[in-house]
Amino acid sequence: MVEVNGKPYGPVPEAGLSIAEAARRTAVSAHTLRYYERAGLVVTPVDRTYGGRRRYRELDLKWIVVCTKLRATGMPIKGIRRYAELVAAGQGNEKERLDVLESHRDELLTGLAELQENLRLINRKIDTYRDRLVAGDAGQLWAPTGPQDNAR
Repeated sequence: MVEVNGKPYGPVPEAGLSIAEAARRTAVSAHTLRYYERAGLVVTPVDRTYGGRRRYRELDLKWIVVCTKLRATGMPIKGIRRYAELVAAGQGNEKERLDVLESHRDELLTGLAELQENLRLINRKIDTYRDRLVAGDAGQLWAPTGPQDNAR
């Protein structure tokens, strides 16, 4: 059962889901679903009806959620495609899959550390402004008067 934003959806019918229903259940647009297919981000070909309409299965929906989560963390399409290729290739490349995921995790951790440092600076600035406002001397905080001034 696919769960999006903490909301579980019922089982996928044996005949599969239309692109509109798959989009609703995965919280991505039909355009994005078609793009994922064109970009080589799917691990199995999406089934089609006799009339050529896409029919999404449970596995497709689960994989789409994986792709959207990887994308939301900033993984480039090239990286998702590489990971999808490895998964689609089947057994025997688990070490390579792990390498892809660990490399991305390391990049995320580096980015998180930078964001945390930036957040610390912002918190210090907020504390300074609050302290100065309470003390009644906020007017003495630095205000730029020219290019020679330094930020405080």
